[in-house]
Amino acid sequence: MGFHVELPADLHATDFDLKMLFASKLFDEGMISSGQGAKIVGITRRSFIELLGKYGASAFQTDEDELLADAASA
Repeated sequence: MGFHVELPADLHATDFDLKMLFASKLFDEGMISSGQGAKIVGITRRSFIELLGKYGASAFQTDEDELLADAASA
């Protein structure tokens, strides 16, 4: 599947950055796995996970219920 997006001419972002922004947001929303994100970007899963923070996403996919359970058992 593919799609086309018209971006402003004055946008100074590399293809890599755009792919990482897109894939990291999908990952952060729980829509794709880290392996799928890595494939979108064209890098290893490890590299994808290591770069997530730079693009505003967390490598940890923990929801509120899991955090509360962890806190209760601590």
